[in-house]
Amino acid sequence: MFERMTINIGPSHPAMHGTLRMVAMVDGERIVASEVEIGYLHRCFEKMAESHTWQQVIPYTDRLNYCSSFINNVGYCRTVEQMLGIEAPPRAVWARTILSEFSRIMDHCVCNGSTLVDLGALTNFWYFFQPREEIYGLLESVCGSRLTVSANRIGGLLAELPSTFEAHCRRLLEFIQTLVAKNRIFMDRAVGIAAMSGEEAVSWGWTGPCLRASGVAYDVRRAHPYDLYDTLDWEVPVLQGGNIYDRFRVRMLEIRQSLSMIRQLLDRGMPDGKCIVDDPHIALPTKEACYNQMESMIYHFKLIMDGIQVPPGERYGMVEGANGELGFYCISDGSGKPYRIKVRPPCFPIFSSFSTLMMGHTISDVIATLGGLNVIAGELDR
Repeated sequence: MFERMTINIGPSHPAMHGTLRMVAMVDGERIVASEVEIGYLHRCFEKMAESHTWQQVIPYTDRLNYCSSFINNVGYCRTVEQMLGIEAPPRAVWARTILSEFSRIMDHCVCNGSTLVDLGALTNFWYFFQPREEIYGLLESVCGSRLTVSANRIGGLLAELPSTFEAHCRRLLEFIQTLVAKNRIFMDRAVGIAAMSGEEAVSWGWTGPCLRASGVAYDVRRAHPYDLYDTLDWEVPVLQGGNIYDRFRVRMLEIRQSLSMIRQLLDRGMPDGKCIVDDPHIALPTKEACYNQMESMIYHFKLIMDGIQVPPGERYGMVEGANGELGFYCISDGSGKPYRIKVRPPCFPIFSSFSTLMMGHTISDVIATLGGLNVIAGELDR
């Protein structure tokens, strides 16, 4: 019997990823009690949204899960579009679906790569991060940005797609290679560690790959289809172990599904038309139109100064983020700014269970578990 000690884990990198802290009581190496703290990264997203126009909120959504920021844009813009009673053009929906899946692949690569590097496998980290870099090149060609893209607009996309978009996507499909984890050291650190049953995961509010690794086949894209997901042939990968290893494996399986979906969409071809709705009360006119038409200049001025006038009402919209259900609950009072926005990020309920998950495990298990949960501090903002 060891003397019990209280130790501090984090918030320093790499142990707790720089913004998460855990105070643990240990009996030898075993954790017998712990408390997690999330207050090291606070951007005040929900409150800042109240003082900005509906379009100006988009860059703040980038900074929730910044590893797949494009999906955040889609979730928010879709919610506002539903409040306005509009739909993005087919061309924009097609591009949104493709870029969302590329963003999902990138996010899963970051998660699995950082999990391995936290356990000392540096070479694998570089293998996983190379596809991420290539996908950033695609996003940069679309909107000029990489990490926090702000590529979506209410009603469609920021700009027309480049002429090289389809060819660039196909090159990426050939480049991205998935890896199979058979390393003995990794398996010893991952198999059976920090297991969560499906029933427990549901009671904690888990969604996404972590939930599906525990045997529950819930995916927003299948349960509540949006964009083009109900027109594609794909499966929801589900595993039963609910441990670090299965969370790793389910992300690898989802990467394969995302590649298949992207290939199907590219084979259909890019739809004709514009990438944003043709409505001067929602979409900014072109620069050429502003320079030559008084009406366009007025529309531009009104949208910039007053914002889109969203009808009074409220709406909850959700998409399948890389870590699970990402929902936005928006309330409008009829003005050009949101009255209230509440975000439902997948990482908050997942990290809420961390103390319970680590009960009886060792300090080294904490590091391996956190990487596999893929907790992004930007989604813990409160």
